[in-house]
Amino acid sequence: MSGNFIDVAILGREYRVACPPGEQEALLAAVAYVDRKMQDIAAKSKTAAAERVAVMAALNIAHELLSAGKAESPAENPETPVDGSDFQRRIGAMETQLDAALQGQEPLF
Repeated sequence: MSGNFIDVAILGREYRVACPPGEQEALLAAVAYVDRKMQDIAAKSKTAAAERVAVMAALNIAHELLSAGKAESPAENPETPVDGSDFQRRIGAMETQLDAALQGQEPLF
């Protein structure tokens, strides 16, 4: 590590990330968490496309945060609880759309 940067590895790829002094431990914990999530998804996935794995990891982490109440609901009224079954259905639909787009079958959006 040099200056305000730290070198980390996620899913076997190296990244240099800006890191304020005193935040290295928290950043390394976040890197380890994201790497574990991505490794799990890559192991279960039909494809090893890093972009798809990253998007699915992000969606899973967002779902965990929303379910735990640590982030605001994307609904117009933040007080409205998140419908877990609807959220899972939407993640499944996004995964299907990502698979099709990565296989060149249809545009992503």
